[in-house]
Amino acid sequence: MSSKLTVSAGQYSARGRKEINQDFHGLCIPDEPQLSAKGIAIALADGISSSDVGHIASESAVKSFLDDYYCTSEAWSVKSSAQRVVTATNSWLYAQSRQSQYRYDMDRGYVCTLSALIVKSTTAHIFHVGDSRVYRLRDGTLEQLTNDHRLVVAADRSYLSRALGISEQVEIDYQALQVAAGDLFILATDGVHEFSAAAFIVQTIGQHQADLDAAARRIAEEAYARGSTDNLTIQIVRIETLAQPAANELYRQWAELPPAPILEPRMIFDGYRIIREVHGSSRSHIYLAEDSESGTLVVLKIPSIDLRGDPAYLERFMLEEWIARRINNAHVLKPCPQTRKRNYLYVVSEYIEGQTLAQWMLDNPAAELETVRGIVEQIARGLLAFHRMEMLHQDLRPNNIMIDASGTVKIIDFGAARVSGLSEAGTANLQPHILGTVQYTAPEYFLGEPGRPCSDLFSLAVISYQMLSGRLPYGAEVAKSRTRAAQRKLRYQSVLDENREIPAWVDSALAKAVHPDPNRRYQELSEFTHDLRHPNKALLEERPPALIERNPLRFWQGLSFMLAMLLLVLLSSNSLVR
Repeated sequence: MSSKLTVSAGQYSARGRKEINQDFHGLCIPDEPQLSAKGIAIALADGISSSDVGHIASESAVKSFLDDYYCTSEAWSVKSSAQRVVTATNSWLYAQSRQSQYRYDMDRGYVCTLSALIVKSTTAHIFHVGDSRVYRLRDGTLEQLTNDHRLVVAADRSYLSRALGISEQVEIDYQALQVAAGDLFILATDGVHEFSAAAFIVQTIGQHQADLDAAARRIAEEAYARGSTDNLTIQIVRIETLAQPAANELYRQWAELPPAPILEPRMIFDGYRIIREVHGSSRSHIYLAEDSESGTLVVLKIPSIDLRGDPAYLERFMLEEWIARRINNAHVLKPCPQTRKRNYLYVVSEYIEGQTLAQWMLDNPAAELETVRGIVEQIARGLLAFHRMEMLHQDLRPNNIMIDASGTVKIIDFGAARVSGLSEAGTANLQPHILGTVQYTAPEYFLGEPGRPCSDLFSLAVISYQMLSGRLPYGAEVAKSRTRAAQRKLRYQSVLDENREIPAWVDSALAKAVHPDPNRRYQELSEFTHDLRHPNKALLEERPPALIERNPLRFWQGLSFMLAMLLLVLLSSNSLVR
């Protein structure tokens, strides 16, 4: 079986009975590594009949979708990448109409429908605006996957309720579904689907299995023969083989490199002069080295000797550099450019002259609140760079944060990071569940739930709490709480004490940020850092949760006891009356 995603496709478009063809369609099958990273994209657009520039709108929509989608980061999910591209296209089309003679009559402006399909790994992602359609044909059954955005006002009158370019904002229908080899997807404009019976489409494709172009042409001709007065465009895509998780070319290239040997001071290794070992652990060995060409001090990180037989570990090790090269932020460790051929598996990054936050906390057990705020805000800016790329760090802890001689804070070590784009590609080994340090790990991970940005925020808040108090908000209880019931019993320990001048509203902000329920935490890093500097009246006025929320069992036990006592009193009163 092929280890790559492969498809067969057939396409046909004609003007039909109209003077010009306002439809536009396209298909892109990229080479590796983009085939694994971004998938195969198919798109179809239909310019509205009332517009003389509808064909320009449809061509722009399809071309920008196919071009710009492949320019988005591999770290982004398909949904995020495609929706950002479609939203940008909508804004451009709307602006074109506003700047033209059609600004007061948008139905004659740069308006079109758009239906698009992206197949990545074993998932089909569908994006839809307008009244073109996407179908799936499986086991002889034709299933319509999209809804028509058309409002019917009379038997012979209807108009588009949603389209690209018709307003400043656009709502995009999205769905994702698992695919299997042999699945067929059909994209068609209304000139085809309104005049083609489902049975005829199924029969025609069955008769032209080896020539999907002929099938597409025959279906369009049938729509024309049955009286279609619109343009005729149809695309047929058949999934031939699905990608295997091990097919990611990017990681295969690195996996061919042998692990680096244990290094010694003064050794010359791949053009680097080893100075000394900085840190050694069960996960990696880190060395300070000098680039023999530039004289620059760098840090070399090589895989652990004990884990070199673990493919999952080696893939996560390689992921660190992949992530670092896609984030450009002053508060995130920067990789060094690779100017020479690499003969071994290792990572090269900038050298930070400073200390870890863990050491800093030992040296500053009673840090000033303003100093803590400054450190937290820098860490938050680094985390935000991860989140904007749809990545979660998942192992934020004092030993993974460096403070250099100038006071700049940097996040290091991305071995536990989760990347949305890689999750969709089926690289399971690169998506660990819990690899972080349990004292700083968000409670939802212990329930088996996936992380989200507020999970990283939880870790940051725990670190903030620790810098102010020297302890953890829940002690070691979070890691022991593996059920929702156990997590509801967790009690936040106030950071306030008699020896520190910490405002009560700061304590309220920390309590919200480390709440066991992710839905009751801050959802944005900026909200948390803002509330560390500005009193949030809503938090100060917030009442503690009712007993039924804190401990439902105790609530109902208490209520049952009171009702039982009331019943006894009533029975006693009744006896006295007799």
